[in-house]
This record gives sequence, structure tokens and C-alpha cells, in this order.
Amino acid sequence: MTTDPAAAEETEPVTGPEPGGPGAGPGADDDGGSADGSRAPADPGDEAAAGSTDTTDTTDATDTGSGEGGPAESEGLAADGGSGDDTTAADTPAQLSEAEAELAAQRELRERIERRKAEKEGPVQAGARLSGKAAELLAAVRAVESGEKPPASVFAEPEPAPRRSAPEPVRQPQAMPSATPAPVASEAVDTVRAVLVEGGAPEALAAQVAAALGEGADTQLREDPWQLLRVAGVRPEQADGFARALLGAECGPDDERRGRAVTVWLLEQAALAGHTALEAQALHAALAQRSVPDPDAAVQSALAEGDALVFQDALDEPGAPPVPVPSAGEDESEGEEGEAERPVRVLIGLERYALAEESLADGLARVVNSLPKEDGSAADWESAATGSAAELIRAVAGHGLVLHTGGEASRAEPAALAAAARSLGLRVCAAAHTPDGRRRFAALLAGGEEARGTDEPHDSTVGGAAPHEAVTTVAGLLSGAEGPGRDTDGMLRTDLLIVLDAPQLDVESAAMLAESLPDGARLVLSGDPGVLWSAGPGRVFADLLAARACPLVASRTPDPGPVGELVSGIGIGELNQVAAPGKEVVIVPVRDAGEAVHRTVQLIADSVPRAIGIPAEQTQVITPGHGGAVGTRALNTALKERLNPGPGRFGGFDPGDRIAYSPAPGHTVPGHVVKADADGLHLECAGTPVVVPKERVEQTVRHGWALTAHQAVGVRWPAAVVVLPGDAAQALTRPWIYTAFGRAEQHLSVVHGVDQALPRAVAEVAAKPRTTRLPALLRAQVPAAG
Repeated sequence: MTTDPAAAEETEPVTGPEPGGPGAGPGADDDGGSADGSRAPADPGDEAAAGSTDTTDTTDATDTGSGEGGPAESEGLAADGGSGDDTTAADTPAQLSEAEAELAAQRELRERIERRKAEKEGPVQAGARLSGKAAELLAAVRAVESGEKPPASVFAEPEPAPRRSAPEPVRQPQAMPSATPAPVASEAVDTVRAVLVEGGAPEALAAQVAAALGEGADTQLREDPWQLLRVAGVRPEQADGFARALLGAECGPDDERRGRAVTVWLLEQAALAGHTALEAQALHAALAQRSVPDPDAAVQSALAEGDALVFQDALDEPGAPPVPVPSAGEDESEGEEGEAERPVRVLIGLERYALAEESLADGLARVVNSLPKEDGSAADWESAATGSAAELIRAVAGHGLVLHTGGEASRAEPAALAAAARSLGLRVCAAAHTPDGRRRFAALLAGGEEARGTDEPHDSTVGGAAPHEAVTTVAGLLSGAEGPGRDTDGMLRTDLLIVLDAPQLDVESAAMLAESLPDGARLVLSGDPGVLWSAGPGRVFADLLAARACPLVASRTPDPGPVGELVSGIGIGELNQVAAPGKEVVIVPVRDAGEAVHRTVQLIADSVPRAIGIPAEQTQVITPGHGGAVGTRALNTALKERLNPGPGRFGGFDPGDRIAYSPAPGHTVPGHVVKADADGLHLECAGTPVVVPKERVEQTVRHGWALTAHQAVGVRWPAAVVVLPGDAAQALTRPWIYTAFGRAEQHLSVVHGVDQALPRAVAEVAAKPRTTRLPALLRAQVPAAG
């Protein structure tokens, strides 16, 4: 490992903004001040950081830089964000419909969960494996036979069905991400705007409020001003001011409406921080910090209104003796008394995440307990089990659900599994978290098949299937924009689904995947357990590893080179010195924020290209947060001035700017600006043209020379420059460092200003815990696998 190499010695000083000034630059580039998650979806703690201690302590989103939040959270569009004739349009590519379709799939998932719960309550269990319309009709017949009212979903008007048979119709007329509110009538927006003005709230929130509250939004706001908290980015103190302006003397901290709204808001902030529910005590403490005089009454009000749900999960500690089961001779009262003594924890959560977690547990139990399809003899599987993937192939041969762990090099094992399964006649689909992950895995498959060696997935075939069918992104697979398509029952046309980057699965995405697998299909979840968890709520992969509900295959294939050696040590809590004869790993010490910005620009623009031979466009800067003197905003401002100076006429952007496009919360795709016109900003992201309407640019596009680790997860670059300024010492954790350092393939430079905080974080600071229900739900349905 080299310290301050010649690569960082003779470079021109940065002539950009003052080193300590984070905001200077044309158009304020990517700020936007939005804390709603749409601007920085990969950083789920942005909003929660300003909330109660109980919700913020449990997020691992160290990407939240200092200085985030504040009054700007509820402001409208920046003045420079929509210059009349500068933004994009043209052809609306299919990728733009992914987020919309994913949102529709989430709605459909919740409906399916409710139908399944209704079916479970029926007196007959036969036919429980049916799904889709067949299951609904069976439920209706049972209801009629028992004299009950048939399920409304059977005879109601059909809902839009996001799960269609392949090939699916084209869904690309609207260039809208899922975070975009549905179009609202201008009259409704006008009436809401009038109420907002009367209460002193920004007029720019009118469309969001009208979309969030639906019909009669203006009346709802007048009757309950705290409904304003349902709009992303609005904080309780801002809603309190709005309520005081509208209600006058009626307004007070003990108002039942306020307690209920703040309860829901805190649960939403907890979800942004990764929790699927909160313990009752933690929620009560958070409400007290928000000046709610009677937290218990506030929670009970939210439960009574159906805004939240309460759960009691048994506390079965590892190694604890099992709870005794009453014998047949004991009377019921004794049994009930024993049951009451069983320790439980009381959790409060939002319905959408509760249903998703229950659906995920049901789906995984179905996969674990169902017999795999007849797909070749044991001898055939055994003959295919060769090389480093032998253990994985044998595990998949006999089990429906298998977990696989390892670093980047271990991806060769799922690739070998895919080839073996295809040789046995199985339909195989693999899904990665990002387009870059899809590209890298498709290249592995193509190499394994001795096909044409190319980095472009669409130029090769994989076992007779086009790579866009064999290898997809998770979002594309769920939306139907990519992958093998679905059958008439809405199930994926696959016998083996390999999900890469599994730690990035949140509960809703994981539930939709599990629900989409046909009976008898196999599921392999593969990923590196050391990286940051998902941007959305839940810790699915970690919960499954802890539950031991299925076989686990841990890869022994190490990541190569000095960077791989360094990252592997970090994964086990050791920050080792590594030999780097080719300057593969370089440490650049800095004293303050100004020097950190200067050195970073120097490395990107001059040192790495000159000394290492990797151009600036293939080098990525990664820093802990968006705000602060060395956050993404400050670094992007300095890097733009050096690498692509321009007036930022298109909402702060110019052609050639590197960007990070976030079509939906938790989903960031790097790219660059192509042009802009009256219809919006034209981007190219992962080789796909994207058009962002000018009214969405501020919320969904940031400059992308510098990213946070959450935004960078799932993507790798030839070179990475990780910036660790002094004020980031408290934000560092082992998963953050592991993720950031692991983005580099060939060269890693560390701009180091945290002294001993770096080795201390690697050795001592693990991921912050998340409160989830999945382990308890799995224990009830799937026995531990040894």
C-alpha cells in the first residue's frame, strides 16, 4: 500500500469553489434539499437523522452527510431547475416504465396477500396451492357454500393486472419514475394550493398533497392539518406551524390528530432507516421526544384508525429451552396461563411492510417445503457438480432455497450453476441489483459457455437464451421489462432463479420475487454479507442467514489482487497493510476539508490517469454523505468545474456531465447527460437512453462524479477514490468501508483524514441493527436446517 504517491504530487491546484464551501457552483447542481428519499434514495437515514434517537440509531445509512434536512425539505423546485427551453423529451424508452410497473406490482402484491389470508381462514385446505383467478373462484365457491359473502375481489371490476403473460404489452408512454405522483386535476391542485397559502406552507407542495390525500384533499387538510405529514419531506414542526395557522387556539400538542399523524410519520422514518416495525417502547420514547403528551393514546388512536398494526412476536432466544407444551391432562386455563407467560415483544408497524414481510415468509416457506421439479437424476446433477461450484450445485440439486455467500470473484459459482442447470434442461434466470451487475454476470455466463467474449450483454447468447432474458435486473424482472416473462397465472417462467446482490433486497422486492416463483422452482440468493444492507426496509439476506432455514454455501474463492486482499481483511474486521507494487492501493493523507477536496480533484483529473493509466471517466469518487464540506455536492461542484465546466443551463447540468439517476427510491443508476430540450433532460444510463421531464430533474438527477456508498453499491469501476474527511469519523462503519473500498477493480486511492477512526471502525463498528419480523415469521413455518 502506497502513501501519497507521485500520482498525487505535481498537479494544478483546483480553481473551483472555496475548499470549505459545499454549495458554490452553477445551478446548485444536485442539491434540491429534498429529504423525501427521491433525491437520495440510497440513503435511507437522511430523513430519520433529524428524527428521534430511537429511529435513527438503527439505520446503517452513513451516507447522510451533515447539513442535510432543514427548512429546504419542504421547499418547491429550485429557481434554476426548470429553465423554460432547456430540458428533455423525445423517445420514451422502455426503462422509464420500470418504476411505474414496479409500483403497480407492489399494489398487486398487497391485494394477493389479502386474498391469501382470506383463503387461509376458510374451513377447507384443499386447493391451497392455487393462485390467481383460480384461487379467487375457489374462495368464492367456498364462501357461497358456507353462506358467507363471497370475496369482493371476485366479482368486482378487474384491477389492472401488472402480471401478464409474456410477451407483455409495451408500457412506455410516460417518462415517470415511481416516486412521481399520479396526475391530479388542476382544480384539485388549485383548491389545495389555497389551503396551503392560508396556512403559510409552500405552494409548490400542492400537487404532492393532492396526490397523497386524494379526493377532497383540501377538506381533509382543513379538518386535519397534520395530514400534511403524509407528504415526503415535511417534518412535524413544519406541520405544527401549518396547523397553528389554520386552527388557531384549537391547536395543541395534545391534539389526537397530531399524535396519530406523528405516530405514522415516525414509522415512515423508521422504514427509511431500514426497520419494518418499531418496538412499542422505542415508539413511545420517540413520540415523547416529539412533544406528544400521551404516547400510548397516540399509538392506540393510530391502531384504531388502521394507520398502523400491532404484533406480538415470541422471544425465542438462541439456545433457550423450548416453551413446554401443555399435556392432554392439563386444563385449558393452565395452558393459557403458560402461554401468557411466554416472553414476547410488542411491535408497531405500517401495514404495507407488515403484509410484505408476512408474504415473504409464506413464499419462502413454500419454496423450502415444496419439492423441486423433476429435472434430471441425482447422477446427472452429481456429474455437473465440478470445480469450485460443486458444493453449490449439490445443494441446489436437493433443496428449493439455497443461500450463497462470497465476494466478486465468487460470482463464477452461480454462473457455473446456471450452466449446469441449463444443461439439465431447466429454465434459468439470474437477476442482479444494477445494470452493471447484470452486464458483469452476463459476461461470466458468456465466458463459461465459450461464446463470443464481449462486455455487451445484448451481443451474446447464453445457453440459447438472449441475455436480456437470462440475466436481468431485479427491478426489470419484477416490472416485466426484462426477463423470461410470466405465465397465465402471473408466475415467472423459470425453474431456477438466481438473485445476485441479495443483501440489497428489501422486504417488498423480496416478497414479490417469492410470490412470483411457480411451485417446484428453485431459488438461490447469492451475495456478499459484508456490504451495506438494502436502501429499503428490512435485512432479508441477513435474516435468512441468521435463521438457518436452508442450506448455506460459503464460497472459498478469494477476490484477487491487493484491493481484493485489503477488502477481504476488512470483512473480518482487520485493516491490513497489503503489498501494492503497482500502486493498486494508495493512501493520501489530508489535514482538513479544503485539502481533501483539492487532493480528490487532483487524483481524478491528473494523478490516476497519468500514473495508473485509468481515465477520469472510469474513476469513481465515493464519500460518506451528500452534505458537508467534503460531501457529494461540494466534490461534484469542484469536479464539474475541472472536468466539464459549463453554465449549467439545463437545471444545473450540461452535456457531458456525469450523473446519478434515481428513478425510484433505493435505485440509482450512473450515467451522463447527452443533451436537453423542451421535453426534458436526455441521459444515457448503462447504455440505455433515458428522458427525464424537466419537472422531475431536481428530484431524480444528481451530479455523479462523486457518489455515496449506498448509491455505488452493486457497481464496480476500474478505479475508485474513497474520501474520508475528518468530520466523517463518527459516520464510518465496517460495512460502509467494506462497500466503498470494494467498488474498485484495479486501483483504490483513499483520501485519508480520519486518523485512527478508520481502523477503529473496521475493528469495532458493525452494521447498525434493524428491527424486522422475518426471523420470527420464518421460525413459525420453517424448521432450522441443523
